[in-house]
Amino acid sequence: MELTHNPTLLWFLAGYGVIMVVMGIFYSKKISSSEDFILAGKSLGAVVLMGTLIATWVGSGTITGGSNSLAYSFGIWPAMLQSVSAIVGIGLLFFIAERIRTFGKYTISEILETKYGESAKMLSVLVIVLAYVGIVSYQFQGFGFVLNVTTGIPVQTGTIIAAVLIVFLAAAGGLKAVAATDAIGAFIILIGLGVGIPFSINAAGGWANITETVPPSSLEVLGGLTPLQLTGYLIPSLFLLLGDQNMYQRLAASRGSRDTRIGSIGWLIGVIFIYPAVSIIAFSARVTFPDINPGMALIATTTILPTFIGGLLLAAAAAFIVTTGNSYLLSASTNITYDLYGKYINPEASDKQKLLFTRILIPVLGLLSYLLIEYFPSILSVQMYAYTVYAAGITPAVLAVFLWKKVTKAGGLASMSAGVITTLVWEIVLRQPYDLNSSVVSIPVAFVALIIVTLMTAKKE
Repeated sequence: MELTHNPTLLWFLAGYGVIMVVMGIFYSKKISSSEDFILAGKSLGAVVLMGTLIATWVGSGTITGGSNSLAYSFGIWPAMLQSVSAIVGIGLLFFIAERIRTFGKYTISEILETKYGESAKMLSVLVIVLAYVGIVSYQFQGFGFVLNVTTGIPVQTGTIIAAVLIVFLAAAGGLKAVAATDAIGAFIILIGLGVGIPFSINAAGGWANITETVPPSSLEVLGGLTPLQLTGYLIPSLFLLLGDQNMYQRLAASRGSRDTRIGSIGWLIGVIFIYPAVSIIAFSARVTFPDINPGMALIATTTILPTFIGGLLLAAAAAFIVTTGNSYLLSASTNITYDLYGKYINPEASDKQKLLFTRILIPVLGLLSYLLIEYFPSILSVQMYAYTVYAAGITPAVLAVFLWKKVTKAGGLASMSAGVITTLVWEIVLRQPYDLNSSVVSIPVAFVALIIVTLMTAKKE
């Protein structure tokens, strides 16, 4: 079937966009301090916390990369297996969530500085900005896909429009606005996917027709990939999740321990439903749209569903993308403001000056994100790069802060340096030898460096 544009769906998209803009303006008037802007005044209840955790984690990386692209390109099982890595990560975070909430820090860099010193803080800012600019970049393009399907405008033009909307929402109301819009987005996501599954299977001629039509390798557990290649797609998301500053900031922004626990459990339940749902819809698209860009599988499916169902699913896709994009922009700008500007450039900066500087940074980082998406050939490739830079450079050292009391300053710095350098060399210099994602190499290297250097320097420190 050939992909045709459906302008009627634009009304659903416009309705969602208007709601988001109005909420952004509304919450911008409620911001009086940096804590309001960055941690929502530590006022998030369980339901809003659950919604913002779901919507932030399940972004364009899921509906245009991740489960979506894996299901379309390699089959249902590789996509389903990726959901397992997220479930494991959320489960592990649940056990340290209360420690994260009571640690009392704005950024991951501040947590690392507490254990490993100022050098670790500086290195982590570089890693976080590198990774988060990459993550934001494919949110822009994912929304460009959405606008292309509805209006027929070029993806590049849609990407620019997306950048403007996402930057505005992040700069206007901070985490208060982001969390509130996230909560709405999460419920749109759950409803849209739940209703969309049976219709997408039916549009593809039923499950029996799907399994008969797709290539035989798409029904295999590995989907035609080698075990190492599949591992390279699975572990970046796991280790990004375990150290993701966005998740830590949201857990720290909850009202109390009970809200943290309930919100985390709701997040887990939501992800258990969302990942398989996206995988099934994208897998069905392999039959209905056999020759499209894999990143457009779920989005293209909205054009062949009943208008209301397709519009709801498309609004869900927009919710995924916008909430994740503005969250990561906000988080990266927070790092630069608190860990560089407030520490070295203007140590005497008032709270209002920091707030203003954060808001100015957001469009600057948005521009860098737009430029980056022009460099990578696909959303899945930039997703794997961004996840791995963070997963190897940050997560092992962060987990050790909470889980290994004997970890040393030298061990943490060695882990961070080894993880980042290995990732960049593998991706940029060697250009993925053996067609393996860098995560297969760089994350183990980071953990080995952490353990060996800590054991070697434990007595000295």
